[in-house]
Amino acid sequence: MKLTDIERNTLVKYRLERANDTLLDVEFAIQNMRWHNAANRLYYACYYAAIALLIKDGHIAHTHNGVKSLLGLHYINEGKIDENLMKAYRRMFNLRQTGDYDDLAEISKDEILDLLEPAKQFILTVENLISNTN
Repeated sequence: MKLTDIERNTLVKYRLERANDTLLDVEFAIQNMRWHNAANRLYYACYYAAIALLIKDGHIAHTHNGVKSLLGLHYINEGKIDENLMKAYRRMFNLRQTGDYDDLAEISKDEILDLLEPAKQFILTVENLISNTN
């Protein structure tokens, strides 16, 4: 489906708002020591931002792995997103998978807190990339 510029910009704005709202959910989960929920929300905050960036630039991903691949191809390889942020994104994905699907998996406070700042930086980087292409 081909989007008009207005539709594309509206969808990008919506996804960025979702990213930032979901980041607030992370703070709530941390305050309430809900580590599995925090892992899920950390990943999805960054995922929504990543989707916004891909949409803005006309890239379509149909899976979570597709998002990771397109980020690598178009933003990591081109030096637009720091490799360390991508490593953090992959860690968030893996931690979310563990928390959501592995029975009896433990997620620690330290794992979440180690990823909180990279998540914020990832979203900020994406926002900057999007605002610089307007």
